[in-house]
Amino acid sequence: MSVKIIVDSTVDLIPDVKARVKVVPLSVRFGEQEYLDSVTITAEKFYEMLVKSEQLPTTSQPTPAAFEDVYRKEVEAGNEVVCITIASKLSGTYQSATIAAEEFPDKVFVVDSRTAAIGSGILAEYALELADKGMGGEQILNELIEMRKKIRLYFMVDTLEYLKKGGRLSSTVALVGGLLNIKPILHVDEAGEIKMLSSARGMKKAFSVLTELSSGNGGPDFTKPVMLAYTGESDENLRKYMEENTQLWAPDTRKTIVGSAIGVHVGPGAVAAAFFSGE
Repeated sequence: MSVKIIVDSTVDLIPDVKARVKVVPLSVRFGEQEYLDSVTITAEKFYEMLVKSEQLPTTSQPTPAAFEDVYRKEVEAGNEVVCITIASKLSGTYQSATIAAEEFPDKVFVVDSRTAAIGSGILAEYALELADKGMGGEQILNELIEMRKKIRLYFMVDTLEYLKKGGRLSSTVALVGGLLNIKPILHVDEAGEIKMLSSARGMKKAFSVLTELSSGNGGPDFTKPVMLAYTGESDENLRKYMEENTQLWAPDTRKTIVGSAIGVHVGPGAVAAAFFSGE
């Protein structure tokens, strides 16, 4: 018997790692057109459509039945399952995953990552490492609950437009912030809620703040998964950030693109870092 790792499509992973997990997709809707995240629409296509859309697209959680189908296949194959989802404070996906798990007591274990995007991604990657070591599903569950407290996810937002469209900023604040070239730096706290930590005027200063936050309190534990990410059609901002901060991020630090569930709120041009704290 082995342990299989299942994630929802908000959990951002590099391709090699993603190939080792099963993904349950959220839905993305542009007007009347609905897509399955990472199935019938890629992250790249999503951002291409996002910048052309006058209204924000919406996302919706998978049904319990969608999770149950995936669980059943693994359990019937003789496997245990550990399912990792986006923070329950950000989506009802965890609830759907948990409802489905009730059909498979002592076989399926669901973890609220209490983070999102690459923050959930590094937790899923760590779960794969534990499974490779031969740990059982309940053991992995307990270890992830402890380790999620150490996850740090910081991201710099390039434009305030999408926070305004999503109702998280007033039009006046967004206008003034845009005129002053303000770049907010956000994080997902230990409760799983998105909070603003700081703001900076201009990209260079924002990069400096992002690195300062990432370096503080022990900095990243590089013995565990670390990931950087970007939003939008281009990774230009991320490449600039890495080039200007080689004292912290090696050129071969793994990077990926943030999916639709978080990308819809922060818009293109964002840069994110996720790691386990070394303190």
